Amino acid sequence: MAVAAREVAAPRPVYIVAENEPQDTAIVRPPARGGFGLDALWNDDAHHTAVVALTGRREAYYRDYLGSAQELISCARFGYLYQGQWYSWQKQRRGTPALDLPPHAFVSYLENHDQVANSAFGKRLHQLASPGRYRAMLAWLLLGPATPMLFQGQEFSSSKPFLYFADHKPGLAEDVRRGRVEFLAQFPSLTDEGVVRALAPPAAPETFESCKLDFSERERHREAYALHRDLLALRRDDEVLSRAGTYRPEGAVLAPEVFLLRYLDPDRGDRLLVVNLDRDLDFTPAREPLLAPPSGAHWRLAWSSESPEYGGNGMPAPEPDGAWVIRAAVPCSLCRSSNDRHDGSRACHSSAARP
Repeated sequence: MAVAAREVAAPRPVYIVAENEPQDTAIVRPPARGGFGLDALWNDDAHHTAVVALTGRREAYYRDYLGSAQELISCARFGYLYQGQWYSWQKQRRGTPALDLPPHAFVSYLENHDQVANSAFGKRLHQLASPGRYRAMLAWLLLGPATPMLFQGQEFSSSKPFLYFADHKPGLAEDVRRGRVEFLAQFPSLTDEGVVRALAPPAAPETFESCKLDFSERERHREAYALHRDLLALRRDDEVLSRAGTYRPEGAVLAPEVFLLRYLDPDRGDRLLVVNLDRDLDFTPAREPLLAPPSGAHWRLAWSSESPEYGGNGMPAPEPDGAWVIRAAVPCSLCRSSNDRHDGSRACHSSAARP
């Protein structure tokens, strides 16, 4: 399929992404190495651990994930979490080696059509998680090295559900409804009789109609829209982040729910992404070498998920030579290193310095 699509499209490029439950990385390897030559794979592992981190729910196929800082770092650095280890949900090994693949070979996301609809009421993730955690996780996604994907309406925090709907003849429609109930039974909480009675009928026209987006929410939900807009612009325009998919960031766990990613770039200055999914953390002394600025440089705050522009509670300016206090409510901060050679302050939203 990949060969045929590229032959027909030539000389235009074709970008081909696979959804593959066994996580077979041969799909994105070149034919000369026994692969199929596709461009990228969906990363369900990244989605599953992010959902657990945001909601705390570990039912069904989420059971093999903790949503921990280590898992979020590993997804950013290595793509899949499962590359051949035992996977208890399927009672078998899952995945194939991927340590040699570039980050852009994986598509990461917080929502897609399957995962939002694989719930009782089709709620969006921003409706299930705390606002601060959601903003921080979105920054992990959009400033991370993987190829990011947004689901329809996610960019303006759509209030519309995405329910399971299907247009079939009456006889088949009833079979689909029963099959839907049976599928959701893998989630123990969705076997509750009240939930089963409240499930939207897949074949009902109103089920489909309720899922249509309201694009006026781009204006009414302007804080969410600004958050996505600014993060995408930062990913596109920053001279380091725009190249992030070609090499791995370094990473470190600072606390069970606090971690960092660091892009090392001696020519353009380093970028440091600090994500706090917990309470305020006084990380003093800063016993992690990835927090140290490059020689002769210092950190300058470039962006924070707690900006009031995004509905946050503000981010106090850190002291240039003070303690590392990583603030909640669960902020995510991006810092740039700056010195006389590469002054990162020109593109910063704030001139505050990190130690």
